[in-house]
Amino acid sequence: MSHAPADLLFTGGPVMTMDPARSRAGSLAVRDGRIVAVGHGDPRELVGPRTEVVDLRGRPLLPGFQDAHVHAVMGGMELETCDLTGTTDAREYSRLIRAYAGAHPGKEWITGAGWSRESFERGVPTRAALDAVVPDRPVFLMDRDHHAAWVNGRALELAGITAATPDPSGGRIERDPSGAPAGLLQEGAMALVGDLVPPATEEERLAGLLRAQALLHGLGITAWQDALVAGSDGYPDISGAYLAAARDGSLTATVVGALWWSRGRGAEQLPDLVERRERLTVGRLRCGTVKIMQDGIAENFTAAMTAPYLDARGRATANAGISHVDPAALREHVTALDALGFQVHFHALGDRAVREALDAVQAARAANGWRDTRPHLAHLQVVHPDDVPRFRMLGATANIQPLWAVHEPQMDELTIPFLGPERSAWQYPFGDLLRAGATLAAGSDWPVSSPDPLAGAHVAVNRVAPGASAEPFLPAQALDLTAALAAYTAGAAYVNHLDDTGSLRPGNRADLVVLDRDPFAGPPEAVGDTRVALTYVDGVRVHTAPDA
Repeated sequence: MSHAPADLLFTGGPVMTMDPARSRAGSLAVRDGRIVAVGHGDPRELVGPRTEVVDLRGRPLLPGFQDAHVHAVMGGMELETCDLTGTTDAREYSRLIRAYAGAHPGKEWITGAGWSRESFERGVPTRAALDAVVPDRPVFLMDRDHHAAWVNGRALELAGITAATPDPSGGRIERDPSGAPAGLLQEGAMALVGDLVPPATEEERLAGLLRAQALLHGLGITAWQDALVAGSDGYPDISGAYLAAARDGSLTATVVGALWWSRGRGAEQLPDLVERRERLTVGRLRCGTVKIMQDGIAENFTAAMTAPYLDARGRATANAGISHVDPAALREHVTALDALGFQVHFHALGDRAVREALDAVQAARAANGWRDTRPHLAHLQVVHPDDVPRFRMLGATANIQPLWAVHEPQMDELTIPFLGPERSAWQYPFGDLLRAGATLAAGSDWPVSSPDPLAGAHVAVNRVAPGASAEPFLPAQALDLTAALAAYTAGAAYVNHLDDTGSLRPGNRADLVVLDRDPFAGPPEAVGDTRVALTYVDGVRVHTAPDA
């Protein structure tokens, strides 16, 4: 233990190191933004005239949380648009939309997100419901999963979408019995209207980023991987906001930005990705990851499955979902990306998409040898049991979104009946992946779901949403609390290539979080009651709770 005075000393509470042994200590000292001592003895020898001593008062100190899959700029911007989260009542949606439109009479478009499919028959909202509240301006509202958009008649008119408009590649226009567009655009069809929405200004995107950063720091998050920084295929390029914040020092978190793999292009985009990686690696921002969205989501039957979906009567359909990138081409592209030193971040939700992504990682390993590129597969809603052990074998990290592993109407009414009992039992197999030796990293996919790591840890442990009294969802796949917290600290730090974070040991960066209570001290069903009291980045306090 170093005897020079510390800049910052934590004492009086458990120090949960999250090191490989998951050991605990009694004090931690910081100097020049780095941890210099983690110990059990008398820490007074580290106190100098300028040392700030933080009395934990029995509260635990952990490594700062990291989010391995989040859309921070999008989330921060949506906080200022028509926010439909927090309810599943279709009448409440109408009230919120009417109120937002009334409060923003000068807005050319009414935009927002957060509605839930469970609120509507067959999961399909109608343009008529929007026309009743906003008849004169176009409306474009993404669902909570951001895989579909609810639009009104004016928006359809501006886009020229009629009964004669064909479904675009990789998307679907939902239609009423007459064949006319119903008001819901799935997946790639969103761009038919979305491309007409006036783009946000760079100032608005930067404000969204800083708004998101404050919120995430308040939840103990000190670093994250933004899963879509430089987009195409209808997704905006938000890299300018990160670049501006990294250059002027307002970016206090460390951010890994994922560059988008355009589905409409092939290997010819590789030089562009290399150029973007170099240009967008500045200060606390690094962009050495490429995001490949291999499939869609189960609720609209676009997640890629090894067998077809069922219909409402339990009979097999002809639809087994969408593979956005041809599997043979995927293997070639991932091998090329790996050879260039890129990390690949897959959106893989259905079991076929998971298998195709793992096959691509296997091809890259075979061609390039074992490289420290740390590929990871996000979402993993349905994983075929045969593929569970392949994560460890291939060194592919399982990037989990725990909050989704619960019984709720979207799961019970719009997913399980169309998967069938066998496949439904393969959902979110966190426990099986851990037992098979996979590295787990955790993320939120915010604004799809809450960015709160402690809420996510609650679900990972209980398989029930915080505060809910529902039956646990596949409880054999639950994690213990240590494993859940490790996924938000050491596991996410591994995915983010931030090897000097994620655990509390001398030499590591002083990215730290103080909780308001020890979540291990109470029953598992109380984990979600835990809150963040203090957050530090490089030893600098970036969040203080009002009651801290």
